[in-house]
Amino acid sequence: MIVQTPDPTVPTSVPRATADVSNPAQPCRIVSTAPSGALLQGPSVVQLPRLWSETIPPEDHKWIGKRLFKIGSKGKPALRDDLQLWYYPPQPALINNQASAPDRFFCHTLLLWMPYKLWRVKVLCPNPACGQHQLTGGGLHKRAQQVLDIDRTYNMVTETLICTKCRASHVSWSQTVLQQLDLGHRSEFQVILTRKYACDMRVIRLLRERGLGNSPTRVIKQLRENHSEQWLHRVARYTTQCVDFLNQPGVMPVNFQEPPDPTVVPSCKWLLTVYSQDILTRLDEIHARITSTYGSVLKMDSTKKITKKLAGTARGTGLWLTSVGNEFGQVLISVLTAQERAGLDMMVDGLVKRYQQAGVNPPSVLYVDCGCCSEVNESKLKTRFRGWQDLMIRLDIWHFMRRIALGCTTDAHQLYPIFMSRLSACIFEWDAAEVSILRKAKRELLMSQGWPALTDDVNKHLTREEMALHCRRRTRGEETTILLLEQLFTELLSSKGNDSLGVPLLDRERMEHIWCVQKKHIKCIQDPLGVALYTETRSLTKGGVLLKTYRCARGSTSLESFHLHLNRFIPGTSANSLNFQIYLLEGLHRWNQDREAASMSSEPSALRSYTGELVHCVNSNYEKMFGRIVVPTFCELIGVQYLFQQTGQALQDMNPDSEETAELIEELNVEERDEDEGFCDVSEDHTIADPEDVLSPPSSTLTLGSSTVVTSSDTAVLGSTSLSLVPDPTPAPSSPGPSGTAVPPFPSETSVSLLSSEPEDAGQDDDDDEETAVDYQNVPGYQHVDKLAEYLVELRGHKALSLTNQEASTIIELWQNLVDQDKQRVVYAARHQKRLLSGRFRVPKRPTKTPGVESTIRSVLGASSAPAQWPDCCRLVETIFIRLCNTHPREKARERCRDGL
Repeated sequence: MIVQTPDPTVPTSVPRATADVSNPAQPCRIVSTAPSGALLQGPSVVQLPRLWSETIPPEDHKWIGKRLFKIGSKGKPALRDDLQLWYYPPQPALINNQASAPDRFFCHTLLLWMPYKLWRVKVLCPNPACGQHQLTGGGLHKRAQQVLDIDRTYNMVTETLICTKCRASHVSWSQTVLQQLDLGHRSEFQVILTRKYACDMRVIRLLRERGLGNSPTRVIKQLRENHSEQWLHRVARYTTQCVDFLNQPGVMPVNFQEPPDPTVVPSCKWLLTVYSQDILTRLDEIHARITSTYGSVLKMDSTKKITKKLAGTARGTGLWLTSVGNEFGQVLISVLTAQERAGLDMMVDGLVKRYQQAGVNPPSVLYVDCGCCSEVNESKLKTRFRGWQDLMIRLDIWHFMRRIALGCTTDAHQLYPIFMSRLSACIFEWDAAEVSILRKAKRELLMSQGWPALTDDVNKHLTREEMALHCRRRTRGEETTILLLEQLFTELLSSKGNDSLGVPLLDRERMEHIWCVQKKHIKCIQDPLGVALYTETRSLTKGGVLLKTYRCARGSTSLESFHLHLNRFIPGTSANSLNFQIYLLEGLHRWNQDREAASMSSEPSALRSYTGELVHCVNSNYEKMFGRIVVPTFCELIGVQYLFQQTGQALQDMNPDSEETAELIEELNVEERDEDEGFCDVSEDHTIADPEDVLSPPSSTLTLGSSTVVTSSDTAVLGSTSLSLVPDPTPAPSSPGPSGTAVPPFPSETSVSLLSSEPEDAGQDDDDDEETAVDYQNVPGYQHVDKLAEYLVELRGHKALSLTNQEASTIIELWQNLVDQDKQRVVYAARHQKRLLSGRFRVPKRPTKTPGVESTIRSVLGASSAPAQWPDCCRLVETIFIRLCNTHPREKARERCRDGL
């Protein structure tokens, strides 16, 4: 296309301000460093089109005009014949014999996107009335674009294609043209454009992985740092050459031109707008891959958290997000509904139809968090999945355990972690052979690392992750589970279920009601017969012992992790329906891709790509040429579309080139914050107890009796395990098999290492000769209480962390002198809630990891900083407090004493 010379009335580029480094008092020879395009007016200089000059920086005008254009036969500028895809600016000279100009230090690369002219590709008119008429070249497009890259920006220009029938024009960087190119040519265009912005794909890839610490805020900060350092490096190089030139002998003072201003990196909103546009270009591929996911063990779970981010016309219409996953952690479908269980019939029908059309065997098990069974006829969930007659519905065990935990007074109770471990032990039993092999491997590993000879202490070094990875377990059976749970509740409802402050772990009335309701679900948590819940993934060697690794398909923990991931994946506090749908689909797609390796029997590829079309193209060409593939590989309503079908609304147009779509994806409610956001996977199985608790031998009152576990055969049936929480002369029923311990003993009161001290008066008092003292209530024996309190308070000043035998004997002797009333266990008034009011299951979500911490705090401080318990409930405690108060009086009390008050 012939580029017309701009109007002479339009002013040309004006040189930037210059810095005079000469002495103003001395005459000097001025050496101008202005761009030569602004000074030379010869026939070889071609000025850029007027609208190009508004976008392309001034330092690029000269070299682009020289490299891209030539003077035609009629004296007018025209494109050169030897065009290229990329043009790189000239670099500054290594040795300068004249003053440097900043142009060559700050020039930008040029992308000439002209697929029709460069490759002679065939592009058809999208208008059906034209009958697939071929487009022809219409010359260069009148506007240029600046594209944001990792550390700099570069310029981009394109061509215009025209249909000679309908006279419509199309820009070569539009989706209409790009989608008609083959993948090899289309992949050369690594730019995402919106109405106002353009961004390189390398920047978008930084934002695609929305993991922990990888929010738009972090990416923007990283881009600003990259651009700033790149600009500073170029300024340092330019100014260094200028200073070196000035330092040359005999050089007259020179005025140097200031460097151009650094590029301003846009905001988070801009980055998310371009990211949304990138997702829209891959929408069909994302839909296809999501609806091509299957599984034999399904899980279904719902959440409310993510629906709070739905804004705009859809705000308040979606109350639940329901997802269905498989045994590999992938998600088959995720929809928004107006109710938790109602309105899922269309989703279920879509899943059934998906399996039928693909010829895949229907799933055998479905794990749910509610609605697993019904007392009358079959459950509503079973009726909803009537297309799969043989589907077995099971209740997720972790949800069942949390229902039982509602009977606890608080999850901050000292015995709460022990209770949850015992609850798990009542439901599950481990494979004895695999546990024995793991112990042997761990022992050999520790011995090789220099640990002394280990016997039963090896259990302390086993972790939950190792147990879950190398050992299998199964449920005990309905009758055995009911028996063990009832024994556990009976034991903990007695005085042995109280902590050191006398606070009970279980609320009797509440626990009796919960057990009455939940007892019927024991059969729903049992492992289904004939279904393999464990898959052997690989093997590894630890301590010279070969260990197998397993993946378990039981439960719905993976869906809870997905909901957490998706809640963090949608940035900001709210999103309209279009942005919500875009982020939902992209998050679901990447989640499934990350877990696709688990569904393949072969080793995962070292290549990491989420572009399925690119992987398919490479695999096809590679297989034709070399006989192998590079990367192993393997439409329903989704998300907001499902919700709008229920409410009667219509989802906005998702065409990347439409104006309405461009406006909607820019409606973002995000702010640039200093702190970062992210997500992490919830991979821990909460139903697995601490190995030390499960495998250690009994040493206290609350213990597990004989535990019968299994052989290592894949088809062997695990034996039942009998659980006894206290020593019982009547043996609990058990099945034949090797015996072993399963759950740890109840933690007895730990001995406190007191400070070492030498008593001054210990042993000098004669109890027979001393007088009997009484307290203010006329209770005798107070002199023994006072002596023990005095001795204990005196130990506060010693720095040793242990007691000598003599000091320990003295404390024991003083304790033995106390009257029987003072030796009784202290019973404090109950300071706990009888009814819990927080959390989805009426318990706080995050229990304390250190038992007794919160109970201890509550025993010291109460509401309004008042003491939670008065010390007069125990004479020894009260006497210790009195002596401590006398030793450490308040400052106000000391001032009053000084004033004689």
